[in-house]
Amino acid sequence: MSHYNDPFRGEFDSLEEFADRVSDVLRCPVTIEDANHRLIAYSAHDDHTDPARTATIISRRVPEKVINSLWKQGAIPALLKSREPVRVPPIEGVGLGSRVAVSIWKNDEVIGFIWVLETNRTLSPEEMEWLKLAAKAAKNKVLQLYMRKNKKEERVQELFWKLLTSHIATEDEIRAHLAAVQITAAPQFAVVVFRFAADLTTEMERQISYLLQTTQQLPLLLYTTDRRNVILLAAPKTDQPLKELNEFIESFSAKMKERFHIHDVQSGFGGVYESYRLIEKSYREALAVLALKEKFGNEIKTVYGYAQLGIYQFFDFLLEKKRQGEWANPALAKLHIYDKKHHSDLVKTFETFFDHNENVQETADALNIHPNTLAYRLKRIADIAELDLNDMNQKIKLYIDIKLAKYEAHS
Repeated sequence: MSHYNDPFRGEFDSLEEFADRVSDVLRCPVTIEDANHRLIAYSAHDDHTDPARTATIISRRVPEKVINSLWKQGAIPALLKSREPVRVPPIEGVGLGSRVAVSIWKNDEVIGFIWVLETNRTLSPEEMEWLKLAAKAAKNKVLQLYMRKNKKEERVQELFWKLLTSHIATEDEIRAHLAAVQITAAPQFAVVVFRFAADLTTEMERQISYLLQTTQQLPLLLYTTDRRNVILLAAPKTDQPLKELNEFIESFSAKMKERFHIHDVQSGFGGVYESYRLIEKSYREALAVLALKEKFGNEIKTVYGYAQLGIYQFFDFLLEKKRQGEWANPALAKLHIYDKKHHSDLVKTFETFFDHNENVQETADALNIHPNTLAYRLKRIADIAELDLNDMNQKIKLYIDIKLAKYEAHS
C-alpha cells in the first residue's frame, strides 16, 4: 500500500462516503463523531464489530457508560490534548474492543473524532499516519455541520430566554415554538441552575456544553448561560422527579470536579411542572434556592430543590410580615438578652438541637459538649423563654424565628 501518497485527497459528497473511504484504506470499521460524541457518519461493516459500536449506531450517540470509561481510562483526555492518534485498549465492561482514535481540529478546538475499530488486526505505523491525514481531510465536512449546529443553537437559546421571561403567552404557542426547533415537549419539567464562582470563560462553556450533551442520565430540553449561571430545562422521566434531579445535580458537579477541576458549583432547581407556561415560575424558584444557599451556607448545602426547602420557602413572606410589625417573638427576645448578658449560647443550642432533629447525642457532638450539659441548657431555655418543650407548635415557632433573624441579617 506504499503507493498511496494521500489516500484522502479529493472531494467527497458526504461524510458517509468519506467514512467508507477511510474504512477501505485502513481495512477496519470507522465511525466519525462530533465533539460531544454524537454519531455523524459511519462506514459499513461486516460481522466483526463490538457492542459499543452497535449501540452507538443504534442510538446515534456514544453510550454514556462508554464515555465515562474512556475518560477514566485516559483516552478522551489524551484526544483533547493531542493531534496524534491514540490507541485505546479493550474495555470489556462496556463492550469496547481495541480501537485507534484521532481528533479532528479547527485551530485549537476539537470539533470531532474518528474512531477505527481494529478487527483482528493492528494498524501499522504507516496506517496511523494515514489516520492523521484522514482527520485533516474530514475537517471541512465536520466544520460545515458545526456551523449549522451553532446557528440552530442561537435560535434555541433565544427561544429559551423568551420562555424564562414569559414572553410567549399560551401553552399552544410554546409547544409550537418547541416543535419548530425540533424539541419534543415532555410530560414534566423543571428549571435547573448551576452557579459557578466566577463568570464563565469560553473554555468553561465548552466543557459544560460537553458534559450536558453527553449525559444520558436525564433529558435536557434546553440550556443557556448567563454570566456565571448555567440554566437548564430538564425533563425527569419517572414518578420520582426530585430524586432524579438531585442525582443529576450531584453527578454533574462531581464530573466538573473530576474531569475539569472546577469546584464550588452551587445548584438549585425550581418546581416540577407540567404546563410550559410555568417555566418562568420554576426559574424564579431555582434562583430563590440559590439565594437562600448564599445566606444559609452549610445549613442547606445538600438541598437542591425548591420543594425540598421546607420552612425556608416562606422566609420572604414572613420577613415582610415581620417588617410590617405584625408579629414578634418574646421568647426569642428573652433568650437573646440572656445570651448577651451571660455570654452564653442558648439560641445557638436550640437551633442546633432542631437542626439535628432533636437528637441529643448528635446535637451534643455538633456543639462539642456533654449530653448532660445539653440537657441543662434545654432546661434553662424552657425556663427563660417560658417555652413548653413538649409543645411542637411553640418549638417550631421559635425555630422559625431564629432562622428568620439570620435571613434578615443577610437581606
